[in-house]
Amino acid sequence: MLNFNTLDDFDVKNKTVLLRVDFNLPLNKETLEILDDTRIKQALPTIKELMEKKAKTVVLAHQGRPGSWDFISLDKHARVLSNLLGEPVFFVNDVYGEKAKEAIVSAEPGDVVMLDNVRKAPEEMEKKSAEEHAKSKMVINLAPLADLFVNDAFAAAHRKQCSLLGFTVVLPSCAGRLLEKELVTLGKLVSNPEKPSVFIFGGAKYSDVVKTIERSLRRKIADEVILTGLPANAFLKAKGFNLGEVNENTLKEEEIPELMSQIKKLNEEFDDSIKLPVDFAVEKNGERVEIKLNDLPVDYPIYDIGSASIKMFTESIKKSKTIFISGPCGVFEKKEFMKGTKEVLTAIAEADGFSIVGGGHTVAAVDMLGLNNRISHISTGGGSLEKFMMGESLPVVEALKAAKK
Repeated sequence: MLNFNTLDDFDVKNKTVLLRVDFNLPLNKETLEILDDTRIKQALPTIKELMEKKAKTVVLAHQGRPGSWDFISLDKHARVLSNLLGEPVFFVNDVYGEKAKEAIVSAEPGDVVMLDNVRKAPEEMEKKSAEEHAKSKMVINLAPLADLFVNDAFAAAHRKQCSLLGFTVVLPSCAGRLLEKELVTLGKLVSNPEKPSVFIFGGAKYSDVVKTIERSLRRKIADEVILTGLPANAFLKAKGFNLGEVNENTLKEEEIPELMSQIKKLNEEFDDSIKLPVDFAVEKNGERVEIKLNDLPVDYPIYDIGSASIKMFTESIKKSKTIFISGPCGVFEKKEFMKGTKEVLTAIAEADGFSIVGGGHTVAAVDMLGLNNRISHISTGGGSLEKFMMGESLPVVEALKAAKK
């Protein structure tokens, strides 16, 4: 039994639905054209269902943040959505003024109206409670025109912003199909994964994953944790390995004594469960050169895991019933250093276990390798996924729970 409402709990025929999605997309910095429409595609099941059930759908979304180069209007997003649906999407360059209200009132059942970037409203970025946001101009102007609020923005679920929370206080509210799927799938992952389970962490940051690693091992959610990228380098350094000046410098931005002390304790307590690379690929004169652990320190940047580590990690993956990965194994954008990421993700795609991929760069690598259809679940979350994995509550989910009571 879910502790929040879903679309199954409401009859939306001839009803006006405010649908909050996350269409914050990567753009070309020169042309401001959309580079990747994955997030729009992932919201399609909810939008199509609302259209088929003859709801009047009003889409609320954001792009960028005020003052940033990618803070733009959503007219391009509306065109992409229209192309994907094969149906017109009525874009209004207004958030909650007269033009927006007129467009909502005059829409017909089955229509889709997209309002402009909600972050153009000054109150959107304020961090307040749902009750405080309910008193905002946005909610006061839009809520009386609607019958239901649907939140499908898992990628923004960790934020306390107006359009994400305010409507849940004054309107019947539920999760859309994407948010529902994320919460159900990830909920099983962090509470009752099929065993054996392996969690793989890589990428270019490490401070945030330490808490997740500790939680997953201490609660026996993960039987094994595999580390690559900067998380691996940080754990190796805490074990006393000298990585060489160029590699140790990349750790400095996040390195604080308390964190390194926490990593050292995890290494000691869970030595059998934490798997670290035994070899690496460095860039030497533009070439990929593999070195062993005992060749450290090295004067060249570590850009990937080596062949022996790939073999060791892929064998663990093959045996696992649950596989979670967040963060690529190396600098996969460079062709010579794609090998670790490619072979590990391919092994996950070929494994019999249930696989979950999260984090923007990992999802991009899956896409680049054409493995999307062979991964059990691709999470749309970045910060929200991290917080969920750490066991922290998500404001959007808490607001939906409160709305169900």
